[in-house]
Amino acid sequence: MLRIAIDAGHGGKNSTPGKRSPDGEYEWNFNNKVLLSFISEIEKYENVQLLRLDDSTGITDVSLKKRTDDANSWNADLVISFHHNANNGSWGNWTGTETYVHLNASSTNRNLAKEVQKGLLQAYSLQDRGVKSANFHILRETNALSILIEGGFMDSFIDIKKLRDDSVLKKAGQKVAQIVAHQKQLKKKNDTDASKKSINSYKVLPGDTLWSISQKHQISVKQIMDWNNLSSHFIYVGDILIVSKK
Repeated sequence: MLRIAIDAGHGGKNSTPGKRSPDGEYEWNFNNKVLLSFISEIEKYENVQLLRLDDSTGITDVSLKKRTDDANSWNADLVISFHHNANNGSWGNWTGTETYVHLNASSTNRNLAKEVQKGLLQAYSLQDRGVKSANFHILRETNALSILIEGGFMDSFIDIKKLRDDSVLKKAGQKVAQIVAHQKQLKKKNDTDASKKSINSYKVLPGDTLWSISQKHQISVKQIMDWNNLSSHFIYVGDILIVSKK
């Protein structure tokens, strides 16, 4: 099982200065579209679990410490932080995508970042700013392989055209997921098997709890826990739970 922890960069729509375009567009909105596309694509593969580290509404800016603590306690194998860049907050002609790893990143980590950067170039069709090293908290404090993506400049009159194109952001998320799947040798789910499983199973969505799932399927929380061998009420986005024994 590959455990991937993800976030859409900076949250706190009304409390994070400097994380928006000169026209007031929030970075989180751009980031989230890429992240959701990543989720949609990576869920096509077997043996993947996802943990979202940020607030899925974008309202609250979850602290970096909590994000890395959560990723580490969950024993994540990979951490991906989706961002878009900014220079000085005023429109300019700077441009390009880049991918960051920690200063002490392993060769495996750097190789993954190089492949992801190639995918970003295909998706955004912007200048290649390469793979860079930095001492960012999300990269330094996670025990897992980790990368931080900067998909283009929000204050670039060149890049903003790409960021405002949902098809570009969707492709970016898809490319990152496909590269992760290739690097980790994941197998695609069998569509026939998936359709059979869907009758008796449920995929956990953001905001779900065992109680809300039990109400939706008219079963008890205890039944869900027993059928899925759960020892606690903790569930994660992307988990597949048995909700019927019929």
